[in-house]
Amino acid sequence: MWEQHLIETSRGTFEVFVKGSGTPLCITHNYSSFNTSGDYFANTFIENHRVFLVNLRECGNSPKVKHSYQLGLLETVFDLEAIREGLGFEKWSYAGHSTGGILGIIYGIYFSESLNFEIIVGAAARDYMTFSKNCIYNNEHPHFEKMQNLFKSLKNKNLSVDIRNELKIERTKLSLYSPNKYEDYFSLNIAKDMSASRLNFFDREIQLFDVTRKLKFISAPTLIICGKYDVQCPVEYSIEMNELISTSKLVIMDESNHYPFLEEKERFLKEYRTFLDEITI
Repeated sequence: MWEQHLIETSRGTFEVFVKGSGTPLCITHNYSSFNTSGDYFANTFIENHRVFLVNLRECGNSPKVKHSYQLGLLETVFDLEAIREGLGFEKWSYAGHSTGGILGIIYGIYFSESLNFEIIVGAAARDYMTFSKNCIYNNEHPHFEKMQNLFKSLKNKNLSVDIRNELKIERTKLSLYSPNKYEDYFSLNIAKDMSASRLNFFDREIQLFDVTRKLKFISAPTLIICGKYDVQCPVEYSIEMNELISTSKLVIMDESNHYPFLEEKERFLKEYRTFLDEITI
């Protein structure tokens, strides 16, 4: 189990779950709410780092918002910086998957001096839905309607626990290269919730999101990893980020969709450890 800590900062008291040993590594997701059961992505790094899994505002026992803008990406990065300072670290590193990766991009743009390195997995530096037919949230994607229907069904508050879990599994399988391996990938007793308020705010913010022209400001060593068949943040957005970040390295996972750290776990670990060997902390 992960250890729960409440970290006092200049911006409030945040709930953080801690596990592992080594240099400090921050991990979060823009609208997931974590608990002591941890997180599959975060588990990837506990052998090499002391991982700090952060509940953002409106998640778990972290602060509630007083103003809606506090749910924004930049404000969230300000919160992460306050948590780093509250923990007493001059520097730490950051790893993020999906919208957690998007937060990492913002973090690197504005606070590279606070980061030893970044790992960005299955993310994008701009709206990834409107212009890519490879994105499952684009209405021209062949599985768009199926995904939308699943989201609609999951909003039904009267669903039984079993049916809700079945729908969540079906939704996740749409983002796997080999859906039949779902039980192998997600075999641990890990459960997390979702902050509806954070998700709703993000759904609006992403429509105007584009920081590609600011990627040149990222100076921290950055490992970008993406599944070749990622249907959520298609691989072209990782290629774009790599072209615009001078300190980045790109790895494309040939047999992965949106979860390369599970779908090709051994290769993911190898690439990540190679990256650590290549940089100086």
